[in-house]
Order: sequence, then structure tokens, then C-alpha cells
Amino acid sequence: MGNIKGIRDKVAIIGMGCTKFGEHWDKHQNDLIFEATKEAIEDAKIDPKDIEAAWAGTWVSGFDGRCLADPLKLQYIPVTRVENACASGSDAFRNACYAVASGAYDICLAVGFEKLKDSGWSGLPDQQSVPSNRYPDRTAPGMFALMATTYFSKYGLSPEEGKRMIGMVSVKSHHNGTLNPKAHLRREVTIEQVMNAPIIAWPLGLFDCCGVSDGAAAAIVVPADKAKDYRPDPVYVKALQISVCPSEGEQRADYDFTQVKATVRAGEAAYAEAGVTNPREEISMAELHDCFSITEAVTCEDLQFSPRGKVKEDIESGFFDLTGGLPVQPDGGLKSFGHPIGASGVRMLYEMYLQLQGRADQRQLKDPKLGLTHNLGGIPISNTVSVLIIGL
Repeated sequence: MGNIKGIRDKVAIIGMGCTKFGEHWDKHQNDLIFEATKEAIEDAKIDPKDIEAAWAGTWVSGFDGRCLADPLKLQYIPVTRVENACASGSDAFRNACYAVASGAYDICLAVGFEKLKDSGWSGLPDQQSVPSNRYPDRTAPGMFALMATTYFSKYGLSPEEGKRMIGMVSVKSHHNGTLNPKAHLRREVTIEQVMNAPIIAWPLGLFDCCGVSDGAAAAIVVPADKAKDYRPDPVYVKALQISVCPSEGEQRADYDFTQVKATVRAGEAAYAEAGVTNPREEISMAELHDCFSITEAVTCEDLQFSPRGKVKEDIESGFFDLTGGLPVQPDGGLKSFGHPIGASGVRMLYEMYLQLQGRADQRQLKDPKLGLTHNLGGIPISNTVSVLIIGL
């Protein structure tokens, strides 16, 4: 991986905020941005005028820095709009962190947001800039369905076994979401409901696909050595890595859909930066980009939580449940919390932040040490992946 210098323990989070995700027909995106940022500012106990620079992460709901400057009345400070597909929020946070780590600023704001429900799109907007010769009519469910069927084939799972495996992922996430008042889809589902739901792209049924939502989340970061001037329990950035694949899957007929190489590379780099040598044992909890249930399952192997081809055993044993060895999606994940594209990466951090500070209420885990977030933008053959690790 080369020499990973990074920003380990150079930056700390002192305040975070998040709206409820859902169908906010009665709110403008500015309302969501304001609500999330207000919570973050109050959590950090700073004055809005203390913010020296800001980054906005959004896919389709903003044009330039004014999408953040206008609703927050930021007065002539640098504000930059960042877009990196579904990893836009994580990349906005990354920019804020690197600005602080460089010494250029002492207090920076990162906001991820998206307003999708009243855009006229029934699913995700079509933002594919370069048509694919191999997949001219590809859809997100269709591409991740290929991941599922290829995984089932490679590891010898029957259609029934494979569909039940990914179905249990959705059951777990929905349960966690019922414990979270800010989640979009707060309803328990049974494995029978998941197995018998209408098919979107086989084997992915309705409950295997994340919700399309409106929402915003915000984070305020400062130099680590100044963090306790603001609060006694800041959360420190241990690693922050982004990997962008060269879309090699577009040109290769033998592309292996059972892994996302950018996830593997970003995970390896993040572990090197954080000094993590045994992720399965050292990572206390994780928020993964479960745009589809199969994505979470494969990501658990890509990030070395489970051995290759063995995630089924961990899913069935409850290893990733709230009471398991490595809880995944304690807040419900994209599946239950929802997926406003630009907001999701920061929302994941919000849950890890609350968990580390012991403020996650009914879903609070016992004494977590390190939290990991994984934010994937794109599809298996062409993507950007962010892996962040934070801790006290």
C-alpha cells in the first residue's frame, strides 16, 4: 500500500447533527441543511461565526457552494460543493478534515444532503456520464443482482440458500431501525416477508433494496490537540481513505462480481493508517453501504470481517447483530435509515459518533472502541469507496 501517512489522530469531531430521513414533502433542502447543522453547532457549543470553511456533499441537489452558504448565511467564507456519487458526504468530510489537519483552519464544517422525493424520479436519478458498451441499459438493482447471483454460484449456494442469507441481512437492519427515531423505514420484517416480496431484479426483492429518502447530516471538525477545549469526549479520526477504481470491470468479461476491489484497497489503506491488524477483532462496530442486502454481505468479506465465502455463517450466527461480536448497521443502515445520496456518508459517522459517546439510546452498544464507516458510490464494476475509522 505504500507509505500511508494520513491524518491519524490529527483531527477530531466535536459536533454532529442529523435530520430524520424520510419523505419530507413539506420541507425544502435548505430546511434539512439548517436542521442538521443547527444540531451540530449546538452539540459542539460553538458560534456559527466560528466556522472558517465548509464543504457540502451532494449528488444532484446542489450546484455550487451557495447550496450551503445560502441556507446557513455563511458570511464570505470558503464553501465548496463536493460530488463523488454516493460517497459525496464522506468526501465532503474528508476535505474538511484535511483542511484542519493541514493547519489552514481550526474549525470546519461538512454537510451531506439530498432532496430526492419531490424531484420527479421514482428511483435514483440517471447520472451516468459515459454510456457503457457492455451494459447499455444497466440499473443499480440489476448490477448488484449480478453480484448476488455470481456470489451464490462461486460459493455453491442454492437460490434458496442465497436468498435467505441476504434476506437475513435485511431483517437485522430493519430491526435496528425500529430502535432509531430518525430512521425512514421503522418496521420489523420477517424472513418470510423478505423472501416472498416482489422481485426488483432477481434475487433482490423489495426488502433487499434501500429506501430513497430526503435528509441531511453535518459534522464539525477541529485540530485534535484543541478538541477538549470544546467538549470532554471528542471523537478522533483514526483513518480516512478513499479509493477510486479505474472501472476495469467495464472492459473485462471475467470481472469478479464477488468483491469490490476499491473496498478492499480502501479498507487495507485505512487499517494501515489506523494501525488495525485484525479488523474482525479490533473494529467494534460498522456502518456499511448496504444499498442492497448483497452489498453488505460482500463488504463484510472485503473488509476482512468474515473470511472469503464464509459470511453466510456469520450472518446466520448473529455475529453482525446488535448483540453480536461486530454489530453492523446499528442505526438501521441505508436499508432502514434511508439513503439521501449525499447525506449517507455523514449519517454513518453520526451513528458511530453517538455510539462512541454512549448516546445511542436503545441501540447503544457496550463499550465500543473503534467505529468504521464504508460509503460506496457507484456499482460493482465502477465505483468510489470511502472507509473511515473513528474512536475516542
